[in-house]
Amino acid sequence: MRFSTATSLLAFASAVLAQINIPGQAPLNPLEPLQHRLAYAGSTGMYVSWNTYTEIQNPTVYYGQNVWNLSNTATGTSITHPSSLTWNNHVKITGLQPDTQYYYIVSNTNCYNCSELAPYTFTTARTAGDHTPYTAAVVIDLGVMGPNGESVKSDYPKLTANDSNTMQSLARYVDGYDLLWHPGDIAYADTWLREYTDGYLNVTLAESAQTYESLLNQYYDELQPVTARKPYMVVPGNHESNCDEGGFTVGNTTYDLSLCVEGQRNFTDYRTRFRMPSDESGGVGNFWYSFDHGMVHYVSINTETDLGNGLIGEDDVNGPEDMDSGPFGSYPNEQIDWLEKDLSSVDRTKTPWVIVSGHRPWYGAGANVSGTICWNCKLAFEPLLLKYNVDMVFNGHIHIYERNAPIANGVPDPNELNNPSAPWYILNGLGGHYHGTSTYPELLPSYVRYIQNTTYGWSRLTFHNCTHLTHDFISSSNGSVLDSATLFKDRQCAATVSSNSTGNSTSSSGDVNAAGVMRVSSALLITVSVIAVLSLM
Repeated sequence: MRFSTATSLLAFASAVLAQINIPGQAPLNPLEPLQHRLAYAGSTGMYVSWNTYTEIQNPTVYYGQNVWNLSNTATGTSITHPSSLTWNNHVKITGLQPDTQYYYIVSNTNCYNCSELAPYTFTTARTAGDHTPYTAAVVIDLGVMGPNGESVKSDYPKLTANDSNTMQSLARYVDGYDLLWHPGDIAYADTWLREYTDGYLNVTLAESAQTYESLLNQYYDELQPVTARKPYMVVPGNHESNCDEGGFTVGNTTYDLSLCVEGQRNFTDYRTRFRMPSDESGGVGNFWYSFDHGMVHYVSINTETDLGNGLIGEDDVNGPEDMDSGPFGSYPNEQIDWLEKDLSSVDRTKTPWVIVSGHRPWYGAGANVSGTICWNCKLAFEPLLLKYNVDMVFNGHIHIYERNAPIANGVPDPNELNNPSAPWYILNGLGGHYHGTSTYPELLPSYVRYIQNTTYGWSRLTFHNCTHLTHDFISSSNGSVLDSATLFKDRQCAATVSSNSTGNSTSSSGDVNAAGVMRVSSALLITVSVIAVLSLM
């Protein structure tokens, strides 16, 4: 290739640079690591995952407690599935120290001097019994926030140039929480069809498979500043099931699962992309599992499939809606049997707090309007949550924020938040995406204590000690606290506080910038090369 003028060479360089680091698009180097994701693997392990646009032989993580010494290595596997544009690389690191910060980079990290550019970091979980106070973040129903997503369909909430979206807010405050828990509806790539029929996405049906995959990659690219640093613990929702929300009818045209090519059904991307601690907790895949972090036992349940427990019926083993998905257990009762075994084995002196999350709610004012209360979930799960004194339940699916009272069998606990015997229910489906928000009735159920649908946001859980837990609803647009309440449980616990806690020492903006420098390094090299060539002309 020859250039007649320096101007044409600069134009070429500009065109190349314009294609670098664009969310959802392939980089120039197909081995470039993207979409870093972490997940706890017990208190002494960590799953490190990332994506590349080609297969990696023996994907490797280089790590250590010293930024100057990443001599420890662990290797894993590189996998993909039909229709995927990328390969998922998964490495499980074992033998780590609990509650300890590690520096890490992965195969083909593009940095000249990675120690100067600050490798990524992760911090392992605190051991059960460590009652050091900490904060966790919870987000539900969060979709693509870039040019092909955003909540443009709804009249509200509208984001101005001065507002942050939820991904930006989570990145801004990443130093303020230890982990991010996402109970379902991740990316909303399957909403491409709704956006297509609305005339928002300028694509054709022939491009459906590519569009779906591109939206997935755009989402995980955008969430990288968070997931590269904090464990991203996910739970399945209905929008992970297939490529087109299960289909719908517009006018005289019906869209159905025939649009979904092989690899875009039955939670395929969800199963391929993540590694959750099911092996460590006796669960199944990324669908139901549990983990401990300090004074909290977290339980993730699957409201989409495998609900059958003998009371519901075999038809419901595939979930509340027939999405042509699952089951994933080996027999209809497996999830329920696992849940009882898991809850019954919790040592409440070590992990006094037990928090459960599942995507679909069985209590909710907005759910009453839309007819999407998951009665089968209530039948399957609520008896066990009451039996084993679960403290809190998180749900989403309905796109409102709703703080409810502790509830047992539809009745608010008379103690409210002052030592209730029933679980405290929080419904927060306001992560934000193209669908916008849901409505709720003027006459609210007796258990509703606060409700709104006009501001996107996420939940902040602060575990002060074994008796006090505060839930805050954080406005994504400006970080303000729009609702706050504290749960008290009257119990005695051994107050063990970690002496090894590293805390959150790196600023949010610092990490985002560091990640940006590492990702932009390819562009920088091209620019330097272009300038060098020009100097010779």
